[in-house]
Amino acid sequence: MVQSSLLEPLPSRKRVSVLLPLPFPCALDYAVPQSLADSLAPGDVVVVPLGGRRETGVVWEQTVLPVDLAPPPPPEIAASRLRPIKERLDLPPLSAELRQFIDWVAAYTLAPPGMVLAMALRSHLRGEQTAAAVGWVRIGEPPESLRMTPARRAVLDALPQGAAPVTMAELTEKAGVGVSVVRGLADAGVLKSMLMGPVSPFAEPDPFHNPPVLEGDQATAATELRARVDERAFSATLLEGVTGSGKTEIYLEAVAECLAQGRQALVLLPEIALSAQWMDRFARRFGVRPAVWHSEIGQKARRLTWAACEDGSAKVIVGARSALFMSFRDLGLVIVDEEHEAVFKQEEGVTYNARDMAVVRARLAKAPIVLASATPSLETLNNVETGRYRHLVLTARHGGAAMPETHLIDMRENPPPRGLFLSPVLVEAVKTRLGRGEQAMLFLNRRGYAPLTLCRTCGHRMECPHCTSWLVEHRKKHVLACHYCEHTEPVPHACPTCGAEDSLTAIGPGIERITEEARSEFPDARIMVMASDTISGPAATAEAVGKISRREVDLIIGTQIVAKGWHFPHLTLVGVVDADLGLGGADLRAGERTMQLLHQVAGRAGRAEAPGEVLLQSFTPEHPVMQALVSGDFAAFMAEEADQRKPGFWPPFGRLAALIVSSENADAADNAARQLGVSAPHGNGIEVLGPVPAPIAVLRGRHRRRLLLRTHRNIAVQPILRRWLGQVTFTSTVRVDVDVDPISFM
Repeated sequence: MVQSSLLEPLPSRKRVSVLLPLPFPCALDYAVPQSLADSLAPGDVVVVPLGGRRETGVVWEQTVLPVDLAPPPPPEIAASRLRPIKERLDLPPLSAELRQFIDWVAAYTLAPPGMVLAMALRSHLRGEQTAAAVGWVRIGEPPESLRMTPARRAVLDALPQGAAPVTMAELTEKAGVGVSVVRGLADAGVLKSMLMGPVSPFAEPDPFHNPPVLEGDQATAATELRARVDERAFSATLLEGVTGSGKTEIYLEAVAECLAQGRQALVLLPEIALSAQWMDRFARRFGVRPAVWHSEIGQKARRLTWAACEDGSAKVIVGARSALFMSFRDLGLVIVDEEHEAVFKQEEGVTYNARDMAVVRARLAKAPIVLASATPSLETLNNVETGRYRHLVLTARHGGAAMPETHLIDMRENPPPRGLFLSPVLVEAVKTRLGRGEQAMLFLNRRGYAPLTLCRTCGHRMECPHCTSWLVEHRKKHVLACHYCEHTEPVPHACPTCGAEDSLTAIGPGIERITEEARSEFPDARIMVMASDTISGPAATAEAVGKISRREVDLIIGTQIVAKGWHFPHLTLVGVVDADLGLGGADLRAGERTMQLLHQVAGRAGRAEAPGEVLLQSFTPEHPVMQALVSGDFAAFMAEEADQRKPGFWPPFGRLAALIVSSENADAADNAARQLGVSAPHGNGIEVLGPVPAPIAVLRGRHRRRLLLRTHRNIAVQPILRRWLGQVTFTSTVRVDVDVDPISFM
């Protein structure tokens, strides 16, 4: 448990630590000027000198961390050498809870604490305050000389004497008149304007607005979650339920209990910009939409949302992983939906898993956390097994809908025609469903037209000049693109190696190629493509969902976007074009991820009255993942996964940390990796693998080498990493990134 270190009040001291949003290993000491000696407090946002410039930072106090996580103390600097703080900004301070959380994340991930602070201290902290609203009140009766029109009478009826002030928009809407009518009454001395105080941009959700009717396991689970919220203490609960079992409606009842107590709730979604249906569910339940936080909202919205979260007027924040670093007035509940999703892991900058850090944030807030999924991660299931988490299970779909039947199409026995990728079995099944007026879906988790373009004459493969990856053809845009660095180039007419013209050919299918084949096979079908290339942002998502719900679409063709919890009641068939995709390579979690993704995709079928069917095209139907998908026994599959990982103490039965060495110079990367390898730690329960070239050996022009530290579960990796990295000196051309608890090995 992390606790704040409560030192003596700041006024009695001549120095104070200030954390800056910069990659320094610790906070910097500054002198406290006499003008601030009686008022400066931890969490205050201040301006300090740094070199020849001014920087914004936060007054910081040392946090007491677990011994395994605590970094070494910074060196003491003589008070006479300290420069004074320039000014304190008139902004809300960062709460003690948020400061503790920032310290915890920095210590756990070995990231500079200032870079973690930067995720909380951005332009929204330095923005304008919420403007005060102008309201109108009635101060008298109309003079006899004023002609009373029906419009003026409507205004007076809408705003009787002694009524509370209302805004112009509210008054004109209620009276059904224009602005000029109100202003005319004001000029006549009947109405008066006045300031109403700051406007909250978010209406308050009503916990009693539209409660659902829950029965059986659903009612039991909702009651249990309400009880956890009512305890006002930390607890962690896994809400596991088959797709369509109503997990969202159940955890929204926990949100309702939180709202009834006057506290705030945080809901993390894996794809917040693509969650139009979730927002509609929330609005139906509570009468209003929640506050939203993600990278696509504008700066003004960010400022308003941050301020409303900090002052408590935003009761529910729904966001991406960065919402963890918002300043809450009274956080009473945390929800992580689809907790198994890999997108909760941030891979750039500060590398952290938002699911795991959400547990920490909830613990610091003394609030319950609910982790929801139809296919929980092995880490979360292990926490259930060891008693760290409670477990609620929903085994049936809501409303009596049946789970879809899953069948394998052995592509060795039922291959498609040459040059095509849909088996005749799948094509016939789609035609049957479309003929009944039902909807079907084709799933392939690969963007573009083809993953590889090569020369038929010399065999040259089109590769990215900055990464060790093939260029993906995007035929609609007439370009070849790298999906790692976003490099693009036109499709050449001739091979760049041998010069042969018209010799380049596309190898393998992407979503565009499947769409081309589907248009040929189903010429009368109304087809919609759902991929990140075609669906961007909430507005486009809402439009696409609306068309599907209104049955303006017959066939949906999509990438992993279509697996994100959609509810399409008329969708009865899901065809997975390449079920084997993702099973190759040396990824520790390849089987688990493939199982989760395909199980989620399959769950889109048959969610209403009509029964659903799932067809998996596979060249390895005997694979355990394929057999588990057919049997529907997710628990047995995960138990087998656990048995395979235990002997080698792989996560969740051991700990991992990756070191990624990179440089624009290959020799420099090799030398640095070699030094780390020579000085690698050893001991009982400690093992270092590598160094080896990363699977993506060159990324954005930087040569990459990887080392992997593996320890037993009872051995923390942070102290080992600090000692290890402290033994090696790197040149300025080398960068070493630390990834604690890696989920990607690329």
